[in-house]
Amino acid sequence: MATIFQEVGSVAKVREAIEFMKKGGMIIVTDDASRENEGDLIMPAETVTPEDTNFMIRHAGGLICAPISQAYADRLALAPMVVDNRDPYKTAFTVSIDLATTHTGISAFERTETLNALADESKTGADFNRPGHIFPLIAKEGGVLERRGHTEAAVDIVTLAGFKPAAVICEILKEDGEMARESDLIPYAKEHGLPIISIQDIVNYRLMLEDESLLMPLSEATLPTEYGTFKIYSFPNKNGGEPHMALCSALQEHQTEKAHQEATVRIHSECLTGDVFSSLKCDCHAQLAFGLEETAKAENGILLYLRQEGRGIGIVEKLKAYKLQEEGYDTIAANQLLGHGADERTYDEAAAILKFFGVKKVNLLTNNPDKIAALKTAGIEVKEGGTPRFETAENSDYLDVKRDHMGHKGLTR
Repeated sequence: MATIFQEVGSVAKVREAIEFMKKGGMIIVTDDASRENEGDLIMPAETVTPEDTNFMIRHAGGLICAPISQAYADRLALAPMVVDNRDPYKTAFTVSIDLATTHTGISAFERTETLNALADESKTGADFNRPGHIFPLIAKEGGVLERRGHTEAAVDIVTLAGFKPAAVICEILKEDGEMARESDLIPYAKEHGLPIISIQDIVNYRLMLEDESLLMPLSEATLPTEYGTFKIYSFPNKNGGEPHMALCSALQEHQTEKAHQEATVRIHSECLTGDVFSSLKCDCHAQLAFGLEETAKAENGILLYLRQEGRGIGIVEKLKAYKLQEEGYDTIAANQLLGHGADERTYDEAAAILKFFGVKKVNLLTNNPDKIAALKTAGIEVKEGGTPRFETAENSDYLDVKRDHMGHKGLTR
């Protein structure tokens, strides 16, 4: 696995939940606040005990259901509960069942027998009575990457833990009968010693497993600025330096069902002298302000702040290059005299961060052909937005060199 992955956030939480489940425990999984906004107890159907089932009945209080894969539903000939599914979230209930050898099927013991039998691959449809007291749910083949529901989350998490694609879930209710929300679920988890993760965590974990080019955030917060309010994320730097940053104008949670499919994007490389000290030798300060302003007013705006000081050579070497420029060398020649390339930046990490946000198409605010090519190579559709020429008496030659020798567009005087 690539070293850029860090066991933080979603990945660490899911791994801990998996280990807990392997030891026979149940976990809590929450969904998006914009969706059902609830938490369910989840565990594998093959390991559930009567004590577990009774705990769900007494301490969760919701409907005990059994998410299963489509293949399991086909083997057991479980037909949809209704032909015309009008549930707003299209929850795929099948006809309810009891194991045929049970008596009434309602006790915690007999419901457990039915749940265990669902995970037994030797069972067929003939082994179950219909209707019954257990409610199977059919998960989408793509799991949480196709549908962000508890059904898919349950099948995904139990199979990630090495169990068969049959799970048990039960919604958690408060003592007054209302649904338990996040503020209720955190103390509930602590009281009962249960790990709590979100469907988003499972999404992130699966994406990590399936795409090693994906970067996972290290931390996030809300950042009010003079341009607008952003959600700010830090991402690991594969070169071991300070983390890259992403500022998102869309404050909804990342990768919700309304993911950033299309975004206005500015990729900005760190420039201490320009960004912080307002150097007139470059246009970086103006470019950063332009990028923040444009992404702030976009419906889905993302500004990536990459730690690529001095076009990748670092602040110490950049100051040496500045000294050579004072002697008459242009920005490219100065770098080359110091043994560096004209531009040592790469943008694979920029593409990886955009992939984390689910971006597939960008309006890219850049004059740099390398940024355009990198995103296209990563499979992101690029519309070229361009940026103005921010000229001063001190940087005009520098801008001309970028235009004439580095292929930067839109820098005509």
